[in-house]
Amino acid sequence: MKTTLPLVSVLCLLTSVQAADPARLGADLTPLGGEIAGNADGSIPAWTGGLTAAPAGFQPGSHHPDPFAGETPLFTITADNAAQYADKLTAGQQALLKAYPGTYKLPVYRSHRTASNPQSVYDATKKYATTAALTEGGNGISGCVLGIPFTQPTTGLEVIWNHLVRYRGIAAERFIGQAAPQRDGSYNLVQFEDEFLFNYCRDDIPQEQLLKELAEQNVLIYFKQAVTAPARLAGSILVVHETMDQVKEKRRAWIYNAGQRRVRLAPSVEYDNPGTASDGMRTSDQFDMFNGATDRYDWKLVGKKEMYVPYNSYRLHSGDVKTADIIKPLHINQDLTRYELHRVWVVEATLKPGTNHVYSRRTFYIDEDSWQAVAVDQYDGRGQLWRASEAHCINYYDAQIFWSTLEVHTDLLAGRYLAIGLDNEQKMYNYGLKRTPQDYTPAKLRQEGVR
Repeated sequence: MKTTLPLVSVLCLLTSVQAADPARLGADLTPLGGEIAGNADGSIPAWTGGLTAAPAGFQPGSHHPDPFAGETPLFTITADNAAQYADKLTAGQQALLKAYPGTYKLPVYRSHRTASNPQSVYDATKKYATTAALTEGGNGISGCVLGIPFTQPTTGLEVIWNHLVRYRGIAAERFIGQAAPQRDGSYNLVQFEDEFLFNYCRDDIPQEQLLKELAEQNVLIYFKQAVTAPARLAGSILVVHETMDQVKEKRRAWIYNAGQRRVRLAPSVEYDNPGTASDGMRTSDQFDMFNGATDRYDWKLVGKKEMYVPYNSYRLHSGDVKTADIIKPLHINQDLTRYELHRVWVVEATLKPGTNHVYSRRTFYIDEDSWQAVAVDQYDGRGQLWRASEAHCINYYDAQIFWSTLEVHTDLLAGRYLAIGLDNEQKMYNYGLKRTPQDYTPAKLRQEGVR
């Protein structure tokens, strides 16, 4: 698909009055709403089902071997040739190439459309294609569970909600590190144990009952995060009930303080409050590229565009790579990255008059096959590009989940960055976790904290 944003915007406007057609899913659209066909010159291939089987040598519970380990870059984008590829680069990528011309680069590989989900997600997406809707004000969704609600989006808010409820398993446990290096590359590693129960995707109750509970209880995700290192932070545990409509009901959060040995309500963990132990390098709503309430922005669907984005980043996930191999001065080791040409939905978020947030504008680039936000550009109150974020994603093929293995948020003004998701020297994710909402109560937190 060779086009420009203005033309795509016009095309989106022309089709915005059309209702979702479930018959297109599996016909000309993938089961989640991406275009099945490749592009005109074949540089983006057709989607043929995604990656659904592990390569030879994979051991369950281990890091995921790179199915494309034998490939070499087609070419590398540097500051010297960036102008040649500018129409397929984000503003953040162009700024990084300019800021660090001697070291920053984008190795571009052959494109592989690996994103896949279980059949149950595809079935639910088709089942609720005509009933899914935004609630009043667009601060929540209704009429759907498990699947992608808006496979043929006509508004930016619909695209964002697809990202917010995309499939990341039912319950998951992960062990990750976070580093905010100084300009010389020195860093202290903060280690987390995260748990998620994606209430929207639960399979332990009938979908009709789950629909009712989501409407009544307004909880989208149950989340728990324990800090395990360094020693000065270890022992604190955060539990969050991520409400769907956060205007109707703010997210609820409790924290266990190891020093005080007590559970208390957590301070605000929303909007532009600093992310946990992030040295002020990201906001709370930058976790997972974007999370939380949508009410402070106007969301404009710009259209769909071909862009070079992080994809199939198995080298950054490898157990053969050390954290120190990734964390370098000024930016991560770009030799370990992988970029591919993919179609992404482009959404512009502009701060509403009368509201406040440190980011006056954000540009989201969301993968058409998975609805994962793969890049975000964030602007300050003066309209100056401030932070560029990228999600380096893989297909966790044993669970058919397409999700980030590493998020990198670069502060262009401070000349520093934050990397979260470092799992190379950690135990691998557990997507077979069994949890219920009762495991995420203040009482449970209190019991766990004193053990």
